[in-house]
Amino acid sequence: MSHYCDTAPGHPQHGPYHDHEYGFPIHTENELFERLALEINQAGLSWLTVLKKRGAFHSAFDGFEVDRVAAYGDSERERLLNNAAIIRNRLKINAVIHNASVIQQLRDSHGGFHQWLEHHHPLPHSEWVKLFRRTFRFTGPEIVREMLMSTGYLPGAHRDDCPVQQRIIAAGPAWARPNGICE
Repeated sequence: MSHYCDTAPGHPQHGPYHDHEYGFPIHTENELFERLALEINQAGLSWLTVLKKRGAFHSAFDGFEVDRVAAYGDSERERLLNNAAIIRNRLKINAVIHNASVIQQLRDSHGGFHQWLEHHHPLPHSEWVKLFRRTFRFTGPEIVREMLMSTGYLPGAHRDDCPVQQRIIAAGPAWARPNGICE
């Protein structure tokens, strides 16, 4: 079985993501929102496709600034659906816009997206899936798993013998806390 740690290093797109982002804790709202949006857009496609289009996504979705995306109306939706540089899937685009509005609501209920994640951590993957499905749109088991592994809430992003794993542990991911390993 091939693991991301075997194939990503040295690859022009996968390598930098593997070495500097995947599995490292993320705390800022826009970065968490970006990761959720990218994972949603990856559904049914390769992660390489998403990484190649990441810059275009960032531009098309106004840097994943939650308030701007939450305010998108019909003209912005059409602009996105006509943007050949991104993945033009109406369900995914609508989910990203809707999820930005949900994140705004999380500010009122929990102080923000990061605080919402912290409030519910630790949970086993199956419970995270239920929670995400109740809260967000277009969030199935694989999207939730990758979102949480890639942001430090679930273990498994890297093998234990991967050199990046020690840097991630030093960065203090939620899963590495004394009460944090849930799977």
